[in-house]
Amino acid sequence: MQEQLNNPLHGKRLDAIIEYLVDHYGGWKGLGRQISIKCFNENPSLKSSLTFLRKTPWARQKVEELYIQVINKK
Repeated sequence: MQEQLNNPLHGKRLDAIIEYLVDHYGGWKGLGRQISIKCFNENPSLKSSLTFLRKTPWARQKVEELYIQVINKK
């Protein structure tokens, strides 16, 4: 339990992280410029992004790392 107190992703759902980043970067285009993956740049939607990120560990890691960078700057 002590480990989780220092984990900024603890209790955060992937859909909430994506929505936060989309809002932070002013939409899907902005997020797609930060992380150039197809699910953010071609017909983006929350559902398609979740499907892709749940199946693709390297892409999910990039999203999580970007989220941590953004919240640490605030």
